Amino acid sequence: MYTLIIANKNYSSWSMRPWLALRTAGIAFQERKLGLFTPSFQKEVSSVSPAGLVPVLLDGKFAVWDSLAICEYVAERHPAAQLWPADLRARARARSLAAQMHGGFGHLRRELPMNIEAQLPGIAIGEEARQDISRIQATWHDTRAEFGQGGPFLFGRFSIADAFYAPVVSRFITYGVAAAGAVRDYMDAVAALPAFEQWCREARAEGVFVPEDEPYRTHR
Repeated sequence: MYTLIIANKNYSSWSMRPWLALRTAGIAFQERKLGLFTPSFQKEVSSVSPAGLVPVLLDGKFAVWDSLAICEYVAERHPAAQLWPADLRARARARSLAAQMHGGFGHLRRELPMNIEAQLPGIAIGEEARQDISRIQATWHDTRAEFGQGGPFLFGRFSIADAFYAPVVSRFITYGVAAAGAVRDYMDAVAALPAFEQWCREARAEGVFVPEDEPYRTHR
């Protein structure tokens, strides 16, 4: 059985992605959670990954790190799970969107870090982060229009692309980002996923405040 090493569910958007993909696809795994910024975090992660970061997937003694690499590995190992769209062009677009999220939208990441247990609709959002929000919402709208037939997700049925944007859905909920029409419908579909609901429920139950991840609050 796989072991997926993650960090705090309240804050770790990178951990959420492969966890959501595995859980939604029904692929069995054990979870090992390490506390962010704790004395043991770096030691434990570095023992299995030269990157020294989470998430890490262990397949026996073989380690795969980085959320996109983990999802690709699992998709290849479990083709029946159909974690990428079957259609060539849809699959290429899904990979493009996942890679764009993986390496882009830095202003959104910095200004609106994932914080599931919080409700922070009054946080000031800078213009560059607002541009990221507009680009993401336009991407969701256009992708649904072109590829979303047959289901409520970006490519109809759930895919790795949705796993990559699920943390953004949680951010939009936390910070009260306005959404309507197809964008709101897509957010509602992601939020209704049993795996998403489970992750958020467990994130709220952690009860751990990490000040390094909440520069806008001095206490919970």
